[in-house]
Amino acid sequence: MTWSIVAHDPNSGAFAVAVATKAFAVGASCPFVRAGVGAVSTQSMTNRYLGPAILDAMARGLPPAAAIEGALAGDEGRGIRQVHAVDRNGRTAAWTGANCVEWCGNVSAGGISVAGNMLAGEPTVAATLASWKANQNLPMPDRLMAAMEAGEAAGGDRRGKQSAAMVMVTTEDFPDLNLRVDDHPEPLQELRRLLSIWKLEGVPRLGIAPSKANPSGLTDLDAIEAGWIARRMDLRFRR
Repeated sequence: MTWSIVAHDPNSGAFAVAVATKAFAVGASCPFVRAGVGAVSTQSMTNRYLGPAILDAMARGLPPAAAIEGALAGDEGRGIRQVHAVDRNGRTAAWTGANCVEWCGNVSAGGISVAGNMLAGEPTVAATLASWKANQNLPMPDRLMAAMEAGEAAGGDRRGKQSAAMVMVTTEDFPDLNLRVDDHPEPLQELRRLLSIWKLEGVPRLGIAPSKANPSGLTDLDAIEAGWIARRMDLRFRR
């Protein structure tokens, strides 16, 4: 009931998942990312426990194929699962259970996997991958966005549209980017709108937020207030 991208950018070290479906709140159940480890999407009749299990295995050094195999070994519903992953070496692997609803399958290239089920047809994943390859100069979020839009234009989920999500992690233990459209008649259009807001408001915060390199982040009261003043906000710290 979904198609998604799991991707790794070796230049920035980023891992990301972009996903869309005709189901409610796909971002709450399918995408999983972990800094320095990998990205996973678990879909079809989703088992959310697969995402962390696969990331744990890849963190121990297992390749994605072995990590997926191990996670599915104890899942009696593996025939109705679809899951794919990418690791820090750009290796990918995918599983599409024998009972998943047509069209279902995956395509991949170095550092990226596209997988889907209940799709209008194979062109959805093919167009998604082709767009990714054609837009190498775009920043990762824009590249993901363009690829998902290409997949939708090629057919998308055969049942229609409802939700979409995009999540990306780089160096921290939490995502740099985490956008969700839970219920919308045009979820990818809405996701693109939210992405534009993230560029304006979210990206600047990344440089001043607490991080591993700077555990306290920006704490200079005058500097923070200067930013508020520049935006004409009537806010001041107590002193």
